[in-house]
Amino acid sequence: MSHEFLEVQVTDEVARITLNRPPLNVLHIPMMRELSSVLDELAQDTAIKVAVITGKGRAFCAGVDVADHTADRVEEMLHVFHAVIRQVIEWPAPVIAAVNGAALGGGWELAMACDIVLAAEGAKIGQPEIKLAVFPPVAAALMPRLVGRQRAMELVLTGRTLTAEEGYQMGLVNHVYPADTFAEQVEAFVQRLTALSAPVVRLTKRVVLQGLDQPFDRALEEAERTYLQDLMQLEDPHEGLAAFMEKRQPVWKNK
Repeated sequence: MSHEFLEVQVTDEVARITLNRPPLNVLHIPMMRELSSVLDELAQDTAIKVAVITGKGRAFCAGVDVADHTADRVEEMLHVFHAVIRQVIEWPAPVIAAVNGAALGGGWELAMACDIVLAAEGAKIGQPEIKLAVFPPVAAALMPRLVGRQRAMELVLTGRTLTAEEGYQMGLVNHVYPADTFAEQVEAFVQRLTALSAPVVRLTKRVVLQGLDQPFDRALEEAERTYLQDLMQLEDPHEGLAAFMEKRQPVWKNK
């Protein structure tokens, strides 16, 4: 299937989605609808072990088109954009944001919604919306969960732009890689996930998400239930344990 604003490739159990609206991959309503459709379609493919979202050229994504913030479009824009954010968070397999350049405003919100954020040295991240007298709804809801109240307040209230390294120090970025080897480093990280059992990785993501907003005892209870009722019904956990005891590489049966 051809796409107007995205490049989509599925190879070696990896879905690669590249934002392609030069020069800065700014999101607008048609592009977000396309991304939503692609995410929905790819979610049906249980052979996919991980998805990677990145940007074409020198930017990851410089935000949502300012023209879509006007009174006649803003409600539709928020509805479509927030649907995409929910899709990324709830996507069945892990989603990696490969932040190859500037990720600002809605672009950074999209990256934060991903399970893992890898950034290139020199990338800039942040929520500058306050400087236009608006606020970022996704960041307002999500960022305090990632970095705590005070840091989130500072970032959304001042609109300060961070370097990738500052994002790493705050816990917003998992790893920062040199720009000239960024693609290779991302691929190496992806291969660490594709080497694992796909259904077990999916179950693990689901358990972590389920427990985020629950009291510890309830989260642990749900994790235990999933472990016994879902995980142990698969072949791969038994194969992994046997391979460890037999000192050999596991051969995943559930793929």
